[in-house]
Amino acid sequence: MIGGPSLVAVALFLQASAGAPASSRPRDSWFGADKVKHFFMSAFVQSVAYSATRAAGARHGESLAAASVATAVVGVLKERHDRRSYGLFSTRDLVWDAAGGGAATLILVRTER
Repeated sequence: MIGGPSLVAVALFLQASAGAPASSRPRDSWFGADKVKHFFMSAFVQSVAYSATRAAGARHGESLAAASVATAVVGVLKERHDRRSYGLFSTRDLVWDAAGGGAATLILVRTER
């Protein structure tokens, strides 16, 4: 399955090449309202993307893979936007994105029809 670990690996690579010194970056904690938003938004994106691909006639496994890619892309693009706008590309946000997408996937795997 695409998502979780591969999303984190991409995030770490992008973070390493971000360029700004650590001392000039805004502080980013592991927990907070922002992290909850990332979790639930990614779960939402995963669910909607899965539903859209199933409605288009894709099989269950294909839909899960497509939804995982869509969730990862949305998360990375959001962090690129944050990097350009606020100077912070947060791998911690991407971890929460992966957790939300993964949680939605666990539910979707159990609801295959």
